[in-house]
Amino acid sequence: MAYYFAKALGTPFEEAVARVTGALKEQGFGVLTRIDVQATLKEKLGVDFRRYVILGACNPPSAYEALQAEDKIGLMLPCNVIVQERPDGAVEAAAIDPVASMQAIDNPGLAQVAERVQDKLKAVIDSL
Repeated sequence: MAYYFAKALGTPFEEAVARVTGALKEQGFGVLTRIDVQATLKEKLGVDFRRYVILGACNPPSAYEALQAEDKIGLMLPCNVIVQERPDGAVEAAAIDPVASMQAIDNPGLAQVAERVQDKLKAVIDSL
């Protein structure tokens, strides 16, 4: 089972980040964190790396419901979405599949939340 949904985008990198952020908003997600992996690796390790951004996305109603079902689920929140420049220069967006990541937790109530979030994240990637 794949643990993500991905799509190659025919746009420049920063435009792709903006499109992903907008698509997340349309599905009820906010971006809580933005990690610039390229800048972080350069600063911390002095290495060059391709453009790669991790967006920590949160859908508050779903997060609240998940926290009600499983008090340790915060360890797996927020839902990560990446925008990366692949080695061939193409730009790709990918989102975690929450159903795949929640399989480690035996909680039927949480599985239902994960399925709803999965539908939303699939819609984000499909809309790009």
